[in-house]
Amino acid sequence: MRLFLPKRLLPFQNLANRLTAMTCLLGLGVAAPAVVLLVTMAPATLAQRCTINCSSRQIQFTPGERIRILIVNRTSSLVQVEQVYGTNPIALLPSQEVEVDPNFGTRPNASLIIWDETHLPLRAVLFRPEINTLRVEILPGGRPPGDRSVYIENDGKVRIF
Repeated sequence: MRLFLPKRLLPFQNLANRLTAMTCLLGLGVAAPAVVLLVTMAPATLAQRCTINCSSRQIQFTPGERIRILIVNRTSSLVQVEQVYGTNPIALLPSQEVEVDPNFGTRPNASLIIWDETHLPLRAVLFRPEINTLRVEILPGGRPPGDRSVYIENDGKVRIF
């Protein structure tokens, strides 16, 4: 007897088939809870938390929770950062790190706008060192006009524009 799982659980196919075989040998009392546990825990097991050089598709926060935002200027020029409807522009010197509004993320569609005072293109690189922390490193480069904003959507997904 073979058990077929949904596509997202294919890495667990062999284990699920072994557990199904155990059902025949040991009865439903032991193996059935193991199969239920396998199916309910598999998505959490498959999801890996990105901590370094994450793409915007890999980071999602719980909507409405506070998010600690750290911004680091890794360029050789002055960079301005502004939280839309939250802060006035903050000037970041080269190598300077700043934490923005501690209530960031509690309002829908939270976003940060970044720009270089010399009008050079910038590139935003995302890190997630802790569960509710987003670290944005601003680097020189990228295609003009470069990255201009980091946007956290209503569903908690992070995008770079």
